[in-house]
Amino acid sequence: MHILRIEHSISDYDGWKKAFDSDPVGREKSGVRRYRILRPVDDGKYIMIDLEFDTEHQAEALLAAIRMVWGRVQGTIMTEPRARIVEVLETKAY
Repeated sequence: MHILRIEHSISDYDGWKKAFDSDPVGREKSGVRRYRILRPVDDGKYIMIDLEFDTEHQAEALLAAIRMVWGRVQGTIMTEPRARIVEVLETKAY
């Protein structure tokens, strides 16, 4: 499994979530199996999103599409986006 981890500052969670839910890049059609939205407990203006994929190629393709969207919304609903593709090596549940 591969995860595209996205992080950025936001100005307003409700406005950001509305844009996220509009799904301008077509997450499901791009191979996203599931996603998680995380927020630091000490910073309500920062968001982390984990998008899970079966393959690295799917994650890379969606990241390219997301970067185009960032070019249109940077400075409005979000700022300073960062992304990294990681591979899950091991998980264990207790």
